[in-house]
Amino acid sequence: MCLARAKKNVWDVSLNQLVAILSTVQFSWPKKKEKGRFHLENKFTFAKEIVREAGEYILQHMKEDLHVERKSSPTDLVTKLDKEVQELLIKKIRSRYPDDLFCAEEGCMRAAVGQGSVWIIDPIDGTNNFVAQGEDFAVMLAYFEDGIGKFGIIYDVMKGDCYHGGGDFPPCRNDEPLPLFKKRPLREFLVAGNSGMLATNEWGLADLGNAALGTRVYGSAAISFAKVLSGRLLTYITYLQPWDYAAASILGESLGYKVFTIAGEEVDFQTRQAVMMVPVEMKDEIQSYIYERK
Repeated sequence: MCLARAKKNVWDVSLNQLVAILSTVQFSWPKKKEKGRFHLENKFTFAKEIVREAGEYILQHMKEDLHVERKSSPTDLVTKLDKEVQELLIKKIRSRYPDDLFCAEEGCMRAAVGQGSVWIIDPIDGTNNFVAQGEDFAVMLAYFEDGIGKFGIIYDVMKGDCYHGGGDFPPCRNDEPLPLFKKRPLREFLVAGNSGMLATNEWGLADLGNAALGTRVYGSAAISFAKVLSGRLLTYITYLQPWDYAAASILGESLGYKVFTIAGEEVDFQTRQAVMMVPVEMKDEIQSYIYERK
């Protein structure tokens, strides 16, 4: 009798332990996932805040002497604000996330997107527009984890328009959702590109423009990408560095767009490449006008 009761007690304890173990297994993963999601949401909110702060910094100082310098060519300009805004963004990110890495336009920071938690920064995209016109420029910020784009931000400083989201976050312009791509005949769309490529028909860009409704040149990847994301342009084609297209590449994917090389391959996020942002369902039609430069 006592032996039977003892065996029953042992079984009861074992069963309770088993239930406890199963409960731990069942609920630990969702909690971990929830924690990761909460962390990413905080990071996204933080990123939007510091990009707007960078925009405010530009507005406060853009009337000062910009100390314009030339980098690789007479038209490749950099100002003191390019450098200061990049430093501001990196300093704020490092203060919150000291282990994160950077790929940034100014200087030598060139972390690969697959290296972990990586921020890609273009402090002022459209510097020539910024210097000559004081408009049509933007701050761009993209965030990757182990090679996967988590969110992108394009902030048109003078208009106050912030394009943000991608990954797990809905792409928006300020508080308004950006539209999904809707297919129409090519002749009803405008296309954008580099003025030199259009003038020489490099990669057949002028041929594509002639088949479309027309061509536009804005002098800024950020402004051009924003118009694609808003449905006002079909595609944007030019030579770009990773910091020029990273944010748009993340923003566009859930809207039906993707950034490819002109050859239709994946971009490398490391070097300057001829790239195009296109609606995936019209990629083949657009590429039928593109041919390799001789």
